[in-house]
Amino acid sequence: MAFGIDDAVTAVATLADTVVKAAFPNPQDKAKADAIRASAAVEAAIAEANANLQAIVAEAKSDDRWTSRARPSFLYVCYLMILAAIPMGVLWAFAPGAADSVATGLQKWLTAIPDAVWQLFSIGYLGYTGGRSWEKVKGVAK
Repeated sequence: MAFGIDDAVTAVATLADTVVKAAFPNPQDKAKADAIRASAAVEAAIAEANANLQAIVAEAKSDDRWTSRARPSFLYVCYLMILAAIPMGVLWAFAPGAADSVATGLQKWLTAIPDAVWQLFSIGYLGYTGGRSWEKVKGVAK
């Protein structure tokens, strides 16, 4: 079993809650400790988001054309796969057996792709389109 970041955060939060309850039996002291703990959690989340944003900005500003075009290229491959459905529809109209065989092979191939890759595509697609939309609204895009 993998011990992920969510598990670690949950474990630390549970431990902190136990320590606060044991160290501060007074409700007012406990409330102060809870406020400090919540503030620290927010600051940690902001620092993590900032670090992630800096990595994305550095990647986008890279002089390496392969690095700066990686996300759009990944989406173009996905678009190509979607557009491949058109000739498959025509093939099925003229040779349903062959189209079924191709579709079965494609289904097995797509099923073999791990869920993490599909999640990466979804996050990348939403992040890219959301970021581009934000740039356009703010007038940052050239």
